[in-house]
Amino acid sequence: MTNVIEISRAYREKACVVALHCSLGSGRQWKTLADELGSEHPFFAPDKAGYGANGGCAADLPLTLAEEVRCLSGQLHDADGPIHLVGHSYGGAIAFKIATCSPFAHRLRSLTLIEPVLPTLLCESDADRRLHARFAEVAREVSEDLWNGSVLEAIDKFVEFWNGSGPQDPLPASARLRMIERADKLAFDFTAAFAEQNVATAAASLRVPTLLFSGGLSPYLTQRIVQRLGAIMDCAEIRHLPAAGHMLPLTHASSVNPAIARHIARADELAGVPLALETALAEAGSRAEG
Repeated sequence: MTNVIEISRAYREKACVVALHCSLGSGRQWKTLADELGSEHPFFAPDKAGYGANGGCAADLPLTLAEEVRCLSGQLHDADGPIHLVGHSYGGAIAFKIATCSPFAHRLRSLTLIEPVLPTLLCESDADRRLHARFAEVAREVSEDLWNGSVLEAIDKFVEFWNGSGPQDPLPASARLRMIERADKLAFDFTAAFAEQNVATAAASLRVPTLLFSGGLSPYLTQRIVQRLGAIMDCAEIRHLPAAGHMLPLTHASSVNPAIARHIARADELAGVPLALETALAEAGSRAEG
């Protein structure tokens, strides 16, 4: 399903923005970002497999990030031309996979990752391995609760972890109900995130302008993942919001969205430099021949 804005013929030559939501979310998460960007770019916010309009059945749900990308291939093909890719949390992990190892990688013009869930990046040092082990324990406990039919317990453990050191406010009833309806997909998301290997090597190969976000109240796991990615990638800029938690695209949209818009605008400008130079050289050559 394509949310928010549909592509029209007038936009065919423009770069598209594709935004991928977090686990237990949907493409509606990105409405304020679409509003921020306005009509400058066609905007796609697809519901990932297992969520929103793409609920499907458990037998067909992806177990790896590569399978997640294949599930999104139709929407990515619909996004004609270059792509500005934005991803949050598990959606950030999928965005990373698209950018580093997919048939769509060559079309990327910019990448924005908001606390991507790439835990295997943290297996290189003792301190980071402890973070990886703690997250693996959370994943095991949540998955076991789901398999045992204890959905409410699974949701509570999941939300408690992602609240980090932020306020432990109770979930609105409507939000809790939406989470319960799609909770089974969490076990698949955990499995795919832990199956992804060679993240550091893939990150080092990226040459796309990349914006990384983290929040100071988020679990230290994702803060550390952003730090590690920033240290590995030559093309990355880090934005750290000390007062924000893991859901910063929603809670701190007034800070996050303008920064994403500026990042996209700069990437568009950079993409235009080689074309402008080639045009100028061609025109100069024609005048010299004349």
